[in-house]
Amino acid sequence: MAKAKNILFIMFDQLRWDYLSCYGHPHLQTPNIDKLAAQGVRFDRAYIQSPICGASRMSTYTGRYSNSHGATWNNVPLKVGEMTMGDHLRKAGMDCWLVGKTHMKADTEGLARLGIPPESKIGKRISECGFDVFERDDGMRPHGPDGLYDDHGAETYNAYLKAKGYEGDNPWHDYANSGLDDDGNVESAWFLKNSAKTANIAEEDSETPYMTRRGMEFIERAEGPWCCHLSLIKPHWPYIAPAPYAGMYGLQDMLPVVRTQEEYDTAHPVLKAMMTGPVGASFSRDEVRNAVVPAYMGLIKQIDDQMGVLFQWLKETGRWDDTMIVLTSDHGDYLGDHWMGEKQFFYDTSTRVPLIIYDPSPEADATRGTVSDALVESIDLPATFLDVAGGEAVPHILEGHSLLPILHGTATETPRDYVICEYDYSATTLPKTLGVPITQAQIFMLATKDWKLIHFDGGFRPMLFDLKNDPQELVDLAEDAAYAPVLDDLYAHFHAWALRPSRRTTCSEADFAEMRAKSRTTGVVLGTYDETEIAPDLVRHYVGRKARPWTETVNRTE
Repeated sequence: MAKAKNILFIMFDQLRWDYLSCYGHPHLQTPNIDKLAAQGVRFDRAYIQSPICGASRMSTYTGRYSNSHGATWNNVPLKVGEMTMGDHLRKAGMDCWLVGKTHMKADTEGLARLGIPPESKIGKRISECGFDVFERDDGMRPHGPDGLYDDHGAETYNAYLKAKGYEGDNPWHDYANSGLDDDGNVESAWFLKNSAKTANIAEEDSETPYMTRRGMEFIERAEGPWCCHLSLIKPHWPYIAPAPYAGMYGLQDMLPVVRTQEEYDTAHPVLKAMMTGPVGASFSRDEVRNAVVPAYMGLIKQIDDQMGVLFQWLKETGRWDDTMIVLTSDHGDYLGDHWMGEKQFFYDTSTRVPLIIYDPSPEADATRGTVSDALVESIDLPATFLDVAGGEAVPHILEGHSLLPILHGTATETPRDYVICEYDYSATTLPKTLGVPITQAQIFMLATKDWKLIHFDGGFRPMLFDLKNDPQELVDLAEDAAYAPVLDDLYAHFHAWALRPSRRTTCSEADFAEMRAKSRTTGVVLGTYDETEIAPDLVRHYVGRKARPWTETVNRTE
């Protein structure tokens, strides 16, 4: 095996960590992803930085927490000036390309203010989260009264489907994400009852095989070293699978729902508002789970099969031996657990994600097939990639840590004691429901290996879970006085994190050390009463000098 020359960074959308057989799912077998884990390291405590697509991805791509980069919700622009993994990797001599989704929105006002044409090379990179684009597809083309959710969503994919003979103005919806009844009526998967149907599309034309092939096309043309971000939309909703994956799983294959009536009855006010909202109320119904979960499992089985195709192709083309492969997700999916749907909030169901890294280099031989218990965050990936590319570490910009020491067996932990996740719900209806000002619609999670603290702005009490004794997070202990010392300890960590100098990105610690060392050698003399109180060399330009009175030297006019 050779040293990793390239990086294949695979991200799925809304893939739960516990819905892979290598992470313990008893019925959903994912042998191809399991084989990758057997050749690399499976991280068991990998956490995202925000439980919403856009904000989570912006943290992963920048290597920075949400409140550092500021893009805290879907379609909140990532401001001009935020460096991304593409910027760091290109500086180290590695290209960085996108095939698939980012959910990034460009800071068009920032581009205009700086006079950067969006169509220019640098303008395109800023607009695409620092990536050069082989194909961008955020995988969403819903159509409502106000028009399309995303004017360019599934644009190239729709063109592909139309060229294949799929009819209509939006085959993404009518074929890839809908069924068909006996009378030819489209059965939209936006209606969850139709999740149990079979998508009206040939399996090879559905989204996962299509984008996987596009990734292979990029790799076939690429000249290294390169990083390819292959970002697949599934198993994100709309939940519907093509044959043979539709109907592959039934009620007997579903994991038991994780929720209790007491949890619901005593829920924190903010959490209760989520539970009783439209999505939470829907996924709390058994008929919804029974339709959705088997389809979700089928989509994951299709993902695993496509990973098998991709990995075999990498081996046949020689790329397996010089390419690091990183497989992860941007967040999970509640699927009715905790009386919730979607992903917003901080249960491990959403915030804990699969992370498997295969490094072909000989240094990684000692850790192949191992499981790491280290506290890992998604923001660790850019620092890891930069390390692989041979670039100089920039900890004043990248807030994560390289995982190469763990991959190479020289460390077992990251340098952190806790992980952080943030959720800004300003753009939702919750602030109005709860009577919370937009400026206080913030929630933060801080978790150690044993405890999880959830802090709410807006005057709400915190939540506390004992992860060691209550791994399903069903009992909130925050109001139990016996756990006040635990809360105090976690809040001390939280305050230390909140006070970090994360915006100070233009100077490194080394720069400040150099400034400090040179501060007295640049001629600035403060607090010195007499020249004998300071080293002669520091004031030699100020001592022993001669000058005439100004009245003898200055020309004056009457």
